[in-house]
Amino acid sequence: MIRITIRNNDDNMTVYMNGRLDSAATEQAEKDMEPLYHCDDKDIIFDFTELSYICSAGLRQMLEILKNSRKHGHHVYIKGLCDNIREAFVLTGFYEIFEYI
Repeated sequence: MIRITIRNNDDNMTVYMNGRLDSAATEQAEKDMEPLYHCDDKDIIFDFTELSYICSAGLRQMLEILKNSRKHGHHVYIKGLCDNIREAFVLTGFYEIFEYI
């Protein structure tokens, strides 16, 4: 189960994820993150401090958001990676394409 909270700030949107982004949660996560797919005027910060797992479908969602942001000249940052999520990012090559704060 995942809980996603988006805070719209002046120059960015911060996305707080809490729980597990597994295959059962990806449909709801996509709905919850809908504003990010169309965010073309701000940077996006994903706070993974409370995220314990991300599946391949969740990684694909992240990639779509990243592609859209870059298309509009903005950045997607990630903070708070735990070891197992960092490992998933490294194994899939995603670690090299995202920025970290």
